[in-house]
Amino acid sequence: MTSILVFAETRENRLRQVAFEAITAARTAVDAAGGGEVHAMVAGSVGVGSVASDLGRYGADVALILEDAALERYNAEAVAATVAAQITAGGHRAALFSSSAEGRDIAPRVAGILGAPIAADVTAFTLDGDAITAVHPVYTGKAIATLRLEGTPAVLSQRPGAVSAVEAPRETTVESVRPAIDPASARVVVTQLGAAVGGTLDLGEAPVIVAGGRGLREAANFALVEALADAFGGTAAVGATRAVTDDGWRDPSVQIGQTGRLVSPDLYIAVGISGAIQHLAGMRTSKVIVAINRDKDAPIFTVADYGIVGDLFEVVPKLTEEIKAAVDHRPS
Repeated sequence: MTSILVFAETRENRLRQVAFEAITAARTAVDAAGGGEVHAMVAGSVGVGSVASDLGRYGADVALILEDAALERYNAEAVAATVAAQITAGGHRAALFSSSAEGRDIAPRVAGILGAPIAADVTAFTLDGDAITAVHPVYTGKAIATLRLEGTPAVLSQRPGAVSAVEAPRETTVESVRPAIDPASARVVVTQLGAAVGGTLDLGEAPVIVAGGRGLREAANFALVEALADAFGGTAAVGATRAVTDDGWRDPSVQIGQTGRLVSPDLYIAVGISGAIQHLAGMRTSKVIVAINRDKDAPIFTVADYGIVGDLFEVVPKLTEEIKAAVDHRPS
């Protein structure tokens, strides 16, 4: 029977949105291939096992719980070794991670331990006989490469937002997992975790992202972007271009682009962003893109679904008012 192991990310012993997206993708792939099982593994401190029912709600047949007090803080070496051991023991066809900061750290470690092929930042994949076919944006998103991974197991990481999480409740078996190595033996020790900048909604979790660029002229004017994001009623995060973070207007953790975060929200609003190739590479897979720029020839309009040519200092406040009114009057 075909099976896929999903590493379901948690934060403070709560599942992240990318975990549900990964389980949905795995469930879809095994069902399309004629049936199989999805095993979802979580790792964390004591209490992380409480998420088992949520894993089943999105389609996991088996919930693997790695629960250890020593894993209160991120421990890539112990987690990667344990995931690799589970893949081998379970004879899984593939392992699926999120292409988040955590997934991009752990997935290559697992592939290295197993000597397995890996495809990173994929937006879709299928089980194709003895191989796995995956698609991956290349050339800063201007083309899509189709990859064929042969051999078992294969390791994949999926771009956040590439798949919409869909509930598919199943009867879930819960199994406890022991660390494959002593977490205390890790060569890299995490001593502190920093809180997200600018609110609790992470760019990879937000259905709406409002991003600002140099068209805002100065850091103080980012208040316009923040107000627009706030108008969505807690569902929007604030992002920025590399030029803005290089100038110190915003923290680098919210930089979107080829050397920053790769995002695929339901709605992406670009405020005062010209659309440099580096930035487009990080957001062009967004489901709907709205661009606001006074330059009608700005490259951002080549990828935008909706474009507003105008002065952002006039457009954004009006748009903020309209969105706030719509959100305030939506049915509860």
